[in-house]
Amino acid sequence: MAVVEADRPELFTREVLESPVPVIVDFWAPWCGPCRMVAPELDALAKEYGGRVKVVKVNVDENQEAARAYGVMSIPMIGLFSKGQLVAKTVGAKPRHAIASDLKLAFFAPAKASATDEGRPGAAPSRPDGRY
Repeated sequence: MAVVEADRPELFTREVLESPVPVIVDFWAPWCGPCRMVAPELDALAKEYGGRVKVVKVNVDENQEAARAYGVMSIPMIGLFSKGQLVAKTVGAKPRHAIASDLKLAFFAPAKASATDEGRPGAAPSRPDGRY
């Protein structure tokens, strides 16, 4: 799945807050070196998680309203939104596995078949707190 840009408030609302799937949001700016370093990691996460999550980039210079609303003080700040709510975040340039760990993306990985899952390949894991 391709990375989507949401540099206008109405795009942020549509692509993030109203999304039917969880959204990884990269708050970034073109002048930010660490932001440019993390971009390929987010591209890889977009491919790895396909339709299970969406990746959206928000240029904080263009969409200051969203940056302010979510307390973005340092960039890159990468957040996980679910059902319109920020549920996890990480700050700074990190490798893909660290971003995935901080955002608890393992929940969205394809389920591994077990003896109890026979006949149900790819059965999705359930989460007791219902956050995702």
